[in-house]
Amino acid sequence: MEVGGGGALKRAAAVGLPKLREIFRRQRRDSEPTFADTPDLDFLYEDADKHHLEISELYSYTEENEFKFNQLFFEELLQQYTSSKWCELSSDEKRQHILRLMELTDISDRSQRMKAVRSYLYLVQGVFGEGSSEQEVWKTSRDMVFLLYKCGVFTALVELLYLEIDNSTAASAALRKPAVSLADSTDLRVIICVLYIMVENARVEEADDDDATKQLINMFRYELGQPILGDDLLAVVLFGMVTKFCSGSAPHFPIKKVLLLLWKTILVSLGGMHKLFELKNAYRADEGLGPVTEDTVSVTRTMRAASPPASAADLIEQQQQRRPIVRARKGAPIDEAVTLDPNGDKIAATDQWKAESANGGDQNGGFLSGARSEDSEPGLIKQSSLDDDENGLDEEVAREMDNNAINNSDDEIRLDSPCPGTPPPPAKGLPWTPKVRQRDLDAFLDYTREKFVGFQVQGDRTSLAGLPQPIHEGIKVLTAHLYVSLAEVQVKREEEIAKHPMSKPECNVMDSPTELLYQHTLPSLAQYMIALLKILLAAAPTSKAKTDSINIMADVLPEEMPMTVLQSMKLGIDVNRHKEIIVKAISSILLLLLKHFKINHIYQFEFMSQHLVFANCIPLVLKFFNQNIMAYITAKNTISLIDYPRCVIGDQPELTADTLEATPGDMAQYCWRNLYSCINLLRILNKLTKWKHSRTMMLVVFKSAPILKRALKVKQVMMQLYVLKLLKAQTKYLGRQWRKSNMKTMSAIYQKVRHRLNDDWAFGNDVDARPWDFQAEECALRACVDRFNNRRYSAATTTFDPEFQPVDNNLQSVLGRELDLGEEFKCKWEAWVDREVINSSICWEQLLVD
Repeated sequence: MEVGGGGALKRAAAVGLPKLREIFRRQRRDSEPTFADTPDLDFLYEDADKHHLEISELYSYTEENEFKFNQLFFEELLQQYTSSKWCELSSDEKRQHILRLMELTDISDRSQRMKAVRSYLYLVQGVFGEGSSEQEVWKTSRDMVFLLYKCGVFTALVELLYLEIDNSTAASAALRKPAVSLADSTDLRVIICVLYIMVENARVEEADDDDATKQLINMFRYELGQPILGDDLLAVVLFGMVTKFCSGSAPHFPIKKVLLLLWKTILVSLGGMHKLFELKNAYRADEGLGPVTEDTVSVTRTMRAASPPASAADLIEQQQQRRPIVRARKGAPIDEAVTLDPNGDKIAATDQWKAESANGGDQNGGFLSGARSEDSEPGLIKQSSLDDDENGLDEEVAREMDNNAINNSDDEIRLDSPCPGTPPPPAKGLPWTPKVRQRDLDAFLDYTREKFVGFQVQGDRTSLAGLPQPIHEGIKVLTAHLYVSLAEVQVKREEEIAKHPMSKPECNVMDSPTELLYQHTLPSLAQYMIALLKILLAAAPTSKAKTDSINIMADVLPEEMPMTVLQSMKLGIDVNRHKEIIVKAISSILLLLLKHFKINHIYQFEFMSQHLVFANCIPLVLKFFNQNIMAYITAKNTISLIDYPRCVIGDQPELTADTLEATPGDMAQYCWRNLYSCINLLRILNKLTKWKHSRTMMLVVFKSAPILKRALKVKQVMMQLYVLKLLKAQTKYLGRQWRKSNMKTMSAIYQKVRHRLNDDWAFGNDVDARPWDFQAEECALRACVDRFNNRRYSAATTTFDPEFQPVDNNLQSVLGRELDLGEEFKCKWEAWVDREVINSSICWEQLLVD
């Protein structure tokens, strides 16, 4: 064994080490990219990536050898009944064999039971042993998923999952081992893989699906949102697996697969962003509010990303490459201003300027376009300093606005035009319709009445007597852009119920999948959020390995460590890919829950948000972005050559240093899952801090402004939008000097973020710029949330507070009520009758009259 391993190392050193060293050096160079030539990222934000990529991310590269076991067990069980291949069987024969496999899943012999489950996995993997192309494998996989569902396999597999979760033998064996590996979670991984592939196929609707298939998909989606076995939802069971894993009682759980299945279960049962948009308008219509016509994803597709700032190294290099300017003597004409060429010869500055203008200006993308300074002396060309270009994004935004004003020709082809297929942006105007809150309109009315009339009129929003005509026009504009959110209506109703509990009873609660999920997760939601954030912290690239941190590598590390340099490099890529997929799954889970809870009821959203804030979600997200974010987004931790199903179809080429590097995935400008994760985390941070003064102050205290500004280097409009939203929220608290030195960033906010017409976000004199009282604000919010949860989800059968309980004033009912009398009273009841009845004179007529 040692001789073979040593020989492999020597051969690798002789043949592949120089190439591997070059790959490592190139990776180090790629981790520190320059941003001067950063291209626009043609990224399309969706609920998930393409179907085949989502399936391939389920498997780690160390599981490659397990595919053949699925095929062997399936063929072994099939050949016991027929010698034909699976593709040669009729539909009835296929159904009969699936039912025979279901009988095997009910026996007590674990080995035979898992053979049947691996046969299921081989079927949903597309029977790749009989397929000749990827398209054929995916088509067979989809057909087998719906055939298994019709036969009731999904429910049987969920029952097996429950049994494996409660398997104390596997948990105790994993706890005794010093290092948990793939072998400790084999049975769980097989069951979860089958469930995940079935749920993922239910998420996707193909164009060629017939009516029967669509009906089957709808039934499957509905079933995922209902209790399958017992009273627990599948999502709640998976949440329980996450908390067990984080507590250390089940370290062998394949946490990546659990999180992926949890994400897709929530996504399929509750719905994605299109379903959210429909639900929002439906709930607004129920409350008598107008529909929302602007969707963030749709609007951002019509916008262009701003150019990123140049790095300090690029600026120094540009300054070194520029020729020094020789100052003209005082009073001399401008033609005497000269510069030196590399040979020391003098060249007129004006000639050089004309030459540069003829060549299209500055060769560095217009970095010094318009370089002549207004306040400089004649004959000098203004040189940009590091401080000036620290806000390179701002200069690009201003230049972009100038170009839009000057070059407005439809015939001109712009270099920064959107990608083909993108809807053209509007010719003029801002991308968003401005909004005004009702409280802002009321504050404006109170202020103007106090100023011009001398008193305020509470509750009057129509009378404008005594106000000048410009104020009338301003109120008309504000009223035209008035937007009443669903959350404001729900909060107002909760305040009325708390104020009038007798006359404002609880309205009928809709039995929606979101409501059902909230009811089941309410008792342990805090533990679920803490567990997810712990795993997110362990998977973040900025986190350092600690002895007390949880081990999230249990389902990626093999039993035997790699022996060669090539195997080590493959395992390193697999580990990084594993962490990226975990971050993608957790960010998607949190964002989905926040969005659905917010639409269902605002206090459900606030309950989850508070648990995230108290678990330090805000500093965790900022810590995640405190890295070279461009290097993270462009990371190539994928080996497309061994992605499923390429690794099981046809003859497999030998994996070498060349094939490891030259894969089709390397042609992409970015990693889809990493950019998707970054946008999700920014959206989560924005939801947690929006309209929350104390949480916005947390962004200021944690110095998030420079971290967020570095994220603007990514030229993707949706990511830049949410970064600018977070910067806008804290601009008034950053001080005048920060606003003065980042004026062009303020212009980018003005250009891309929605306007609130009377929001003084850029000046710092807003009434919300008050002292930071985090505890008081959060306690007041928590009181409202607890009152809502206790009233709607309390285990007691009563609806009202005990003080407001109705009294039974029916004489017959009261006298006929059975009472429990204690033993002591029963022993002394005669003495009680003598004292209270016989020896007391009572006027019963007067008592009844009263």
